Amino acid sequence: MKLRNLVLTVCAVCAGLSAALVTPSAMAQSNEQYFPVLSYRTGAYGANGAQFANGYVDYLKLVNERGGINGVKVSFEECETGYATDRGVECYERLKGKNGGATVFHPLSTGITLALTEKVSVDKIPLITSGYGISESQDGGSFKWNFPIAGHYWTAADMLIQHLAKKEGGFDKLKGKKIAHVYHDSPYGKEPIAILQERSRMHGFELLLMPVAHPGVEQKSTWLQIRRDRPDYVILWGWGVMNSAALKEAQATGYPREKMYGNWWAASEPDVQDVGDGAKGYNGLAFQHGAHHEAKVSQEMLTKLYAANKGTGPKEQVGNVLYMRGAIAAMLSVEGVRAAQERFGKGKVMTGEQARWGYENLNLTQAKLDALGFKDVMRPISTSCQDHMGTSWARVHTWDGKKWNFSSDWYESDQQIIKPMAKAAADKFAATKGLTRRAGADCQS
Repeated sequence: MKLRNLVLTVCAVCAGLSAALVTPSAMAQSNEQYFPVLSYRTGAYGANGAQFANGYVDYLKLVNERGGINGVKVSFEECETGYATDRGVECYERLKGKNGGATVFHPLSTGITLALTEKVSVDKIPLITSGYGISESQDGGSFKWNFPIAGHYWTAADMLIQHLAKKEGGFDKLKGKKIAHVYHDSPYGKEPIAILQERSRMHGFELLLMPVAHPGVEQKSTWLQIRRDRPDYVILWGWGVMNSAALKEAQATGYPREKMYGNWWAASEPDVQDVGDGAKGYNGLAFQHGAHHEAKVSQEMLTKLYAANKGTGPKEQVGNVLYMRGAIAAMLSVEGVRAAQERFGKGKVMTGEQARWGYENLNLTQAKLDALGFKDVMRPISTSCQDHMGTSWARVHTWDGKKWNFSSDWYESDQQIIKPMAKAAADKFAATKGLTRRAGADCQS
């Protein structure tokens, strides 16, 4: 936590030149709503990052095919971060002022989120970190510009523990159990430790912390420890190649994949396809959605983009888990602008500051989601000045050797536990920065 707070306090310094911009949009004009895209299509995490980026960019293209945001067309420009914090900061600095100014950034990295959190408050540009980032930023009273809409790592870990308790027959049955947290040794992997430790104190299970060094290919010592300690469950908090490597090591050491549960960044097609039947029975948390190839929005991507050779990536990946997550991220970006237009002028380009108000006043009803093509993909989400997350729901899905299948009912994160933790951490952050909690008048600005 000390390292994490230090990163929050001191912004990352750019270290050298990053990779060149990729896939820039055609000549964006100031009368278009501009969405910079921080992506990573190369390196150890490229297979996962590319599918998210394809879904994000395709949805922006689809918005234009639908006529824009109340007539306002969107533009985008992509910058390759390689999942590196310094390159992410450089991309941010390069793109933030282009084409009339950035609407919003999705860092797609907890490390980059930490490095940008203070910068965006100066530049007045929102950060959306759906499913990742800084957990306490759900508290909009201290974090005015961060939006972990629909969930973050504390909610993910909380819902996984709920699921394990249900499997055992109740929270009391967790007492004496061993749960191993095998995690990417980075801000991403460390983020859920606080809630796992809290749940461990509450329910009496032993929490085994097992960090894995970047990029996560070498895990033999970790799995020898698992074979020795014999945990009842393994929670896998990996990304990219780390996930498939973990599944292969589990197979080699004989650890049952049925007892392994990945978070929602460790439960997509690239994580399991190379392992095939060796990953059969492996479980992962679904960030509301799973794979939805038949969803209306997926079909619309195929008919309006791919049939016209306008698609961004491979056609067969449309509807995959991470593709859908990218599309959802873009949809949230767009719908925040649409909400802002209701206040600041329908059919007008919104500034980053105006868009922030929209993200703080989202009201995505089921009817709205269905109309946008996300029926049976997402549940309603609404945000407020003090609540930058909205509700956080998830299900578990299980790999059958060929595809993901939902294998649980819905879980909702326990805000009676998480909200006080978030407020305490947010207040600490505000005190460190000399900030005061937002007053009611600020919520109207």
